[in-house]
Amino acid sequence: MTGESFARQAIFVRNKDANVLPPPVSTRGFVATIRQNLFASAASSLMTIAAFALVAAVLPALLRFLIFDAVWSAPDGELCRATRAGACWAFIARKLPYFTYGSYPLDQRWRVDVMFGLSFVLIAWLLWLGAPARRLAAILFFLIYPILGFVLLHGAPSLGLPIVDTDLWGGIFVSLIVAITGIVISLPLGILLAMGRRSPLPLLAIFSTGFIEFVRGVPMITVLFMANFMLPLFVPENLAPDRLLRPVIGVALFASAYMAEVVRGGLQAIPKGQMEGAEALGLRPWQTMQLIILPQALTHVIPGIVNTFIGLFKDTTLVAAVGIFDFLRTVDSARLDPAWAGPAISATGYAFAAIFYFLFCFGISRYSLFVERRLARKRRR
Repeated sequence: MTGESFARQAIFVRNKDANVLPPPVSTRGFVATIRQNLFASAASSLMTIAAFALVAAVLPALLRFLIFDAVWSAPDGELCRATRAGACWAFIARKLPYFTYGSYPLDQRWRVDVMFGLSFVLIAWLLWLGAPARRLAAILFFLIYPILGFVLLHGAPSLGLPIVDTDLWGGIFVSLIVAITGIVISLPLGILLAMGRRSPLPLLAIFSTGFIEFVRGVPMITVLFMANFMLPLFVPENLAPDRLLRPVIGVALFASAYMAEVVRGGLQAIPKGQMEGAEALGLRPWQTMQLIILPQALTHVIPGIVNTFIGLFKDTTLVAAVGIFDFLRTVDSARLDPAWAGPAISATGYAFAAIFYFLFCFGISRYSLFVERRLARKRRR
């Protein structure tokens, strides 16, 4: 290569950085998001078109029933029984106190309201990851709150609170009691069962495995019937569990078996080197499990834990089969009121129940995603 040709080529050699250009429009923004998530391939495009067609076919009728043709105010169900009447939200407004409290005495419902308020404050305190004194909140919620709640709801004549038998409890607050109690008990019990199943002690491993496999092998309704009719057979008659406590125990035991398998999957995902490193540092087995193994295992299985919680919350509707007036049972009984009877009224009651359960389950799901993203950011740091 001659000197002249080399100089001619050197003219095109860049001696400074090029300006950074923005990505093409097709790879960023709303259009790119739609293309990537809905039309990434031929199969994805066909499914997207089919989904939009289904929504276009169902949504107008659903909106007409729930909103545009709905009856929002009425003294009884006559307007709701009209030929082209939609949802009867007047029925929901009239029966909402019954849906919330069941047959709890009217003059004592302030006690339920107090419990709702306390539970909201404590749960918000626990779920706020940056809140101060969360350990105090945990002690109050897990130790003090259950005792205070039972005394307040059931009554204590010595404190001026008349006794309200659990036969009168019902509605939303009973569903929340069953669900929250089951969630609070199932997680620690599931952790113990998972650790017991992996234990080197044969007796403990056999007991844990037998319990998990037996409970997972029968329907939840069977567990509820066993808890309702068989628990009183194992204790003296004067010590028989309350009729509401029996299904609560059944729900908690059923959920703990599924929770144990979720936690066991997280424990198996931890490399053996974690245990060996802890032993090299001189940590005791329980310190290793508490400080190193369990925090990592539970972080890995947050989606499974939340999925179990959501399933438990929805399965609380099954307690109606053993005579507990939960929220769905109150809806089912309220629609039989002759003044409010009608096809649209029944559909409205069940639609209201579906919205209630969806909002709670969706809220639990969104919070779990928030926790996962926060933990992922911490790991990246």
